Amino acid sequence: MRRRHAMPFGAELQAGAGVRFRLWAPSAEAITLRLHVDGGLREHPMQRLDGGWHACSVDEAGAGTRYDFVTPGGLAVPDPASRSNPDDVHSASQVVDPQAHDWRDDGWTGRPWHEAVIYELHVGTFTDAGTFAAAAERLGTLAALGVTAIELMPVADFPGRRGWGYDGVLLFAPESAYGTPEDLKRLVEAAHGHGLMVLLDVVYNHFGPEGNYLHAYCPEFFNAAHATPWGAAINFDGAANRTVRDFYVHNALYWIEEFHFDGLRLDAVHAIRDDSAIHIACEIAEALAAGPGRERHVHVVLENDANESRFLLRDASGRPRHADAQWNDDFHHAAHVLATGEADGYYADYADAPIARFGRALAEGFVYQGDPSAFRDGEPRGEPSAHLPGTAFVSFLQNHDQIGNRAFGERLGPPAVQPDRLEMLLACLLLSPHVPMLFMGEEYGASSPFLYFCDFGPELASAVAKGRREEFRRFAAFRDEAARARIPDPNDESTFRASVLKWSEREAPPHAARRALVQQLLALRSQWLVPRLAGMSAGGQYRVDGTLLQVRWPLADGAGWHLAANFGAAPAEPPRRGHVVFERCADGPRLRGDGVRIALERAGG
Repeated sequence: MRRRHAMPFGAELQAGAGVRFRLWAPSAEAITLRLHVDGGLREHPMQRLDGGWHACSVDEAGAGTRYDFVTPGGLAVPDPASRSNPDDVHSASQVVDPQAHDWRDDGWTGRPWHEAVIYELHVGTFTDAGTFAAAAERLGTLAALGVTAIELMPVADFPGRRGWGYDGVLLFAPESAYGTPEDLKRLVEAAHGHGLMVLLDVVYNHFGPEGNYLHAYCPEFFNAAHATPWGAAINFDGAANRTVRDFYVHNALYWIEEFHFDGLRLDAVHAIRDDSAIHIACEIAEALAAGPGRERHVHVVLENDANESRFLLRDASGRPRHADAQWNDDFHHAAHVLATGEADGYYADYADAPIARFGRALAEGFVYQGDPSAFRDGEPRGEPSAHLPGTAFVSFLQNHDQIGNRAFGERLGPPAVQPDRLEMLLACLLLSPHVPMLFMGEEYGASSPFLYFCDFGPELASAVAKGRREEFRRFAAFRDEAARARIPDPNDESTFRASVLKWSEREAPPHAARRALVQQLLALRSQWLVPRLAGMSAGGQYRVDGTLLQVRWPLADGAGWHLAANFGAAPAEPPRRGHVVFERCADGPRLRGDGVRIALERAGG
């Protein structure tokens, strides 16, 4: 099986021989294609076409040919639609034959969304080698754990050798530090062999601060009418926006069709400025559904701090109209307050009634559904979400943001969090109807932090390090300059190295016990809950009695799923209902402090 996504951009191999090159640059009077061949450079004038396009076909070019484009001012730039940039983002692009890989997963049609158990991982720190190939070797352990989907943090080519991926600038080129496009395809293929879906995190709200040359020769790519933290917004709704929108629609289709990914996670949709009649996130979802989604399961997940449930609506048959789910930060924030007692920053919005806030997140998805947010100076946040099924929410106790944006990248665990409380919250997460997500290493309580790291050029690196430390000035613990100086420098390689997982910990105490608990919970989820999630139509109800939280969800087969959790020190006695699927810290009908009970009440009793 050979796979290729045909694009109007960039370098496309021709049926006979040669390569067709196309670049969109409406403001440029002339563009020159420059080939790097036989140790020298050969220039080919490109023909200016209607609509701002520049194009030419070159017979001598083929797979492996290095090339770039030269602007009227003499600036050589990589192809913004490059499939590969082996020497990083400032260097020449490389022609790729997408059909060189012979896929061996022809029978793979994906998995339905209600089966998803997501494992978020960063390729560079997931293994010592930090490559696609090394990650592929670890997939069997994740499948055995009970994971059904891996979610890769962004792999679009970013400047330097180290980074989270959210500063990508070449959106079609896999990060060269991780391996070749072929290596990434083998990773996806290996995952499918283990029954794992592969989701890719993509960033469509901005480009990184280094290596984006579009500003220099294609100002039409941006819309100065919208200001963002990164400068002018990407032009999704201004003049000449159709080509820009096509660039991103093709990028989404490219990853799904050419690399056989099973879905995309769209980063920070709230930061995409788009006043069009159809939001670009919806247009992308529609294109995926009308294309590869006709033949297999293709999923769209959003990050959206605005809690706009309109993106998550279901049709009359219960199928998502656009996005399958959204990352549920509200669940995390309420759980974090219950785990740590922290009330700084946005946690203040959950600290007034954390048990009730957590109960609402479990039962209804969003905590803030149009409610005023004290953290946002009383501004209302969110839209109603109780009408949505639990599977419309990806919930988590940890992720890259919530760990990495802490000064020292510390994970949730001792001494800040007592083991009983953390294990109770894990049960609430993994045995709720939400789609659960684990961050790499969380399943065994990894000791390694996940710090913010990058690899920018010297001037930008200095500014980033200074800015990173100044961000924490408002926290009492970092008001002193000496305290801020202890925050790791994001550009120092040791910051990156400290974040690499220690796989040997998995088999050592107490890590092995945590891993066994997670595996047990996921096995129970697969046996008792997953078969009853398909077709689940709405959320649940919750009540709080002192420190006792009770939640009930109606499942698709008419059964009821019950959760009881005691967040106090004194024992509590919730009503016993149905078959007990899981419980801990229980004395008969009573739950001791940090006790939890999950039960299934079948239809008709």
